[in-house]
Formats: sequence, structure tokens, C-alpha cells
Amino acid sequence: MKKVTGIGGVFFKSKSPKDVMAWYRDHLGFDVSEWGGATFEWRDKDNPERVGQTLFTAFKEDTKKFEPATGSYMLNLHVADLPALLAQLRKDGVEIVGDMQDSEYGKFAWVMDPEGRKIELWQPPDA
Repeated sequence: MKKVTGIGGVFFKSKSPKDVMAWYRDHLGFDVSEWGGATFEWRDKDNPERVGQTLFTAFKEDTKKFEPATGSYMLNLHVADLPALLAQLRKDGVEIVGDMQDSEYGKFAWVMDPEGRKIELWQPPDA
């Protein structure tokens, strides 16, 4: 089974998300969108017609998005078939946080790695 197909995003906590994203814009050339993060587009190597995205986003220091992890960052990973992967992860005894969510942006689920980092799994809508 094809599992992770790429990095969907890097999310991190910041004392001042707007200021830190402005720093990335001003000093490293990130194209920061109105919503506050930067999006990098790329092509799928197996299907070059398919465009993928990787997000780079700062969140407020007190965000609850990373819980139950206590770290300052969270990875978002592209997956090919989220329901099938979740079934396999459950069989493997991996800790799954909450229920899978389905939205206009795709399917999302969260797992904990063995050292307590929360990982967001994302199946984009066209995957």
C-alpha cells in the first residue's frame, strides 16, 4: 500500500506569527498569502499533471492545534489513501488522535509518533 507521498506542510508555534512570516517574506523571499502562510507548489513525479502543495505556516504560541503534543512544530504529510492507512495504523497499535475529518480541502487525521509528536495526515481532495 502506498502510504506517505510527500510533505504537506510545516507548522510551528510563534510568539508573533505575522512578524515571523514577514521575516520569512522579507529575508528569504517567501510568498506569504493574506491568510498568513506560504504555499509551495510542485508536481507529482508519478503524475506530472497533478499539482501538489506544501504549506509553511506559523501559529500563535497558545494554539491548541498541536495538542496533545507539547512540541513547537507539527508536520503535515500527504497520503494516498487515508482511510486504508488509518486502518493499518490501528492494526499496528499507532495512537490516533480524534476522528478523521472530511472537508473541501480533503481528508485529515492525526497520529502520535513514538516520541509524542503529533503528525497530521492529509489526503488532498484530488488524490
